[in-house]
Amino acid sequence: MKQTSCFIYALLLVTITGATKSGIVGGKVAEKHSRPYMASIQVDGQHLCGGILIRKDFVLTAAHCKDCYRDMTVVLGAHDISQKEKSQQTLNVKKYHVHPKFNKKFDYDIMLLELEKKAKLNKYVKLLGLVEKDEKIPTNVYCAVAGWGNTGPTESSSNLLKEATEKIQSISECKSIWKEHFISQHMICTTFNKKEGGVCQGDSGGPLICNTKLQGITAYTAENACDDQKYPHVFTKVHFFLPWIKTVMRK
Repeated sequence: MKQTSCFIYALLLVTITGATKSGIVGGKVAEKHSRPYMASIQVDGQHLCGGILIRKDFVLTAAHCKDCYRDMTVVLGAHDISQKEKSQQTLNVKKYHVHPKFNKKFDYDIMLLELEKKAKLNKYVKLLGLVEKDEKIPTNVYCAVAGWGNTGPTESSSNLLKEATEKIQSISECKSIWKEHFISQHMICTTFNKKEGGVCQGDSGGPLICNTKLQGITAYTAENACDDQKYPHVFTKVHFFLPWIKTVMRK
């Protein structure tokens, strides 16, 4: 499911033969503007991935969201991305900072989008702070995910921001399923159920928030089977990349 030769979607096939992007299955529509740090990353006016505003001029997202051939824009302050809401701010990307070790597969799947102009912070647009301490999240803790992605493996994307909860899965269980593709130092994985919902196509780059703190960035799960509970969802671990994030933003 590739659109261009250098663009990789967010959710990877269990047999590791293909890739696809990630959206919220189940869950519920978020309360309007209750997640003011959320960004919709778009190409030609169409939602592509999620992102998190971490500084007025930087959005954090997944590296595989990068489209090598088309310019990307960032929409902030949105609830319904099919509408031109007065709360929305649309900003161009000045520079794409893809992690230098990203190999277009699983690991180091993180990117910073440097914006041409600083976002105007208000009640609709706010920052989400980074975790300064490496807090080990206990197994079975519930965490929030959000995005405008697909509402099922064969369903269309949602115009309204949706949210769901997923539960932290044990490292041993993640490794038993994803084998060498799950690297615990760099990644977090979760379990989920169909009632509570979880990420699917279109939510890549969006947040995993545990105890109100940003812990992960939506990365991958099973292609065309995002609702298959046998396969944990995987997120890039934000704290591991904190030194790199700070270095890029200082420059």
